Amino acid sequence: MRIFAIQGDTVQESSSLQSLQDRGLPPHGFVWIACERSEFETQLAPLQSSLQALCGLQLLDLHVSDLLNAQLPSHYDYTSEYDLLVFRRLAAGAGADTANAHHAKRSGPPILRHIDTSPVGFAVMDRVLLTVHPADCAVRDGYAAKLLQNASAKSHAAGAHAPTGPADLMLRVVNHMVDGYLALRRELTRQLDHWQAQLLNPKTRFNNWASLLDARLVLHQLDEVCEDQRASIQDWIEALKTWPDPQGDAALRERELLQVRSRDVLEHIERVVRHVRRLEQNAETAVQMHFSAQSHRTNDIMRTLTALTAVFLPLNLLAGIFGMNFEFMPVLHLAYGFWWAMGSMALIAAVLMGFFWRKHYLHL
Repeated sequence: MRIFAIQGDTVQESSSLQSLQDRGLPPHGFVWIACERSEFETQLAPLQSSLQALCGLQLLDLHVSDLLNAQLPSHYDYTSEYDLLVFRRLAAGAGADTANAHHAKRSGPPILRHIDTSPVGFAVMDRVLLTVHPADCAVRDGYAAKLLQNASAKSHAAGAHAPTGPADLMLRVVNHMVDGYLALRRELTRQLDHWQAQLLNPKTRFNNWASLLDARLVLHQLDEVCEDQRASIQDWIEALKTWPDPQGDAALRERELLQVRSRDVLEHIERVVRHVRRLEQNAETAVQMHFSAQSHRTNDIMRTLTALTAVFLPLNLLAGIFGMNFEFMPVLHLAYGFWWAMGSMALIAAVLMGFFWRKHYLHL
């Protein structure tokens, strides 16, 4: 469990919930409590006590169940005292939730085998943000390191200031998760383009259909995850409009920045949705083009065989005529009868070959 007291551009990390209760909330700041799902389950009672001491409230039992559920889709809920957002992160490789460890390995492109969609829970209160992460969450540790680094710097770049409140911090962490998936677009596109090239290459025989089906299923699941993410952020934006009007220019500007950041997160999620759907369409189009090309090549082969059969039909007719057992037949007893027959057959074959060549029925 990691606990941060944020006030202005100052960030201090606490060691335990007890030390946080002893110090209390910062005079003009807020607290971020980030814990793993297993820690949240084992230390639920101390956490509820700390929330009661700091904010005068406790999490509802239904919301506690949501935060403990490792299979819950992205969604938004609220009470009169706090807001709850569950957001399934899109990350790769490290930080996979142990609840999904029993799942069989996916086949397909390597990048698709390691995509993790574990949920991260956010309980947003007036001056406390509680986040529940999967085990060894790289998102939590990465953003915490960035937060401490920005706080320790003497000068801050534009946009690198510490969050102004729990809602602002939640949106920054959510945006960090979405941007983590956006960084995978190039590799995803490159690997699926490689499969498309294999599908459309007439010199290779594509046999990896099971992996391709798994990849399409994973992309479809990602599409559903992104749709849930978009719906949850849209619900958050609608709920944000119902908040009481802020008092003072500073509070008004803070509310406007919060709305802008919310719309920015929504736009990033929509970019993810568009990209995943484009990858699904590309995979489907590649399969359809593969079978179309296979059908076209089969038609070419059948047309060539049909043309060759048509060339040999009159030759077979001549051979059948001269093979009949009649005693008296024209040119049968001539000294050059055989050569006349062979020449006629060669001439007929040459004429038919030339005709079919001009009609593009033969491609040698």
